[in-house]
Amino acid sequence: MNLCFTWNIPDGGEELCVGFDHGRAVRLLVLPAWFDEANKLRRFTVEVMRRLDAAGIDSLLPDLPGCNESLVPLRDQTLAGWRAAAEAAAQALGATHVLAIRAGALLAPEGLPGWHYAAQGGPALLRAMLRARTIAAREAGKAETSEALATLGRNEGLVLAGWHLGAAMVAALETAEPVLAPGQSAIPQSALRAPGLWLRAEPGEDPAQADRLAALIAENLADSAR
Repeated sequence: MNLCFTWNIPDGGEELCVGFDHGRAVRLLVLPAWFDEANKLRRFTVEVMRRLDAAGIDSLLPDLPGCNESLVPLRDQTLAGWRAAAEAAAQALGATHVLAIRAGALLAPEGLPGWHYAAQGGPALLRAMLRARTIAAREAGKAETSEALATLGRNEGLVLAGWHLGAAMVAALETAEPVLAPGQSAIPQSALRAPGLWLRAEPGEDPAQADRLAALIAENLADSAR
């Protein structure tokens, strides 16, 4: 069953969630990649969820505040707030496991077993976005440096690749790194035997990579159930 429904965030508001939800025993909270990588990996993420559904695993992909169809501004969001939202989503949706993709690994609830796929830390995320902005500025004849932009960002907030990040979010991302909690394991991109889809210039898909990631998760679950 492919559903789009709402879940309640900590401040009492609502956000959307896409899920393959049959009320099965294993319920996977999916925390997607962020910003431009979210666009490039959205179809891949849903295709992995389709394959997990076929393997008898429920999966639930909630919007975080400020993302996708959310009515609240992205610039007001903080890393701590997103972590609280991920915890709230896990509880509201009855999640038993988590699949955190790329920077989504920064939000993986510590109490859920699961997987970090090709996890990305905050510093690496910021460097890529700052580099994209300085390249765009240079092409427009403007002089900007990553160092000056980072200082501006942690003090006033910053628009990077069209995303308006608040000062608190920028400051937190400068040091945030994903941590594997007990019961969580890493799935490196090399396990999918192909380059990451986020490296492509435009959003794309790769059925073989989706097959492989879903199979790794299903196999791990089967092994842990023995």
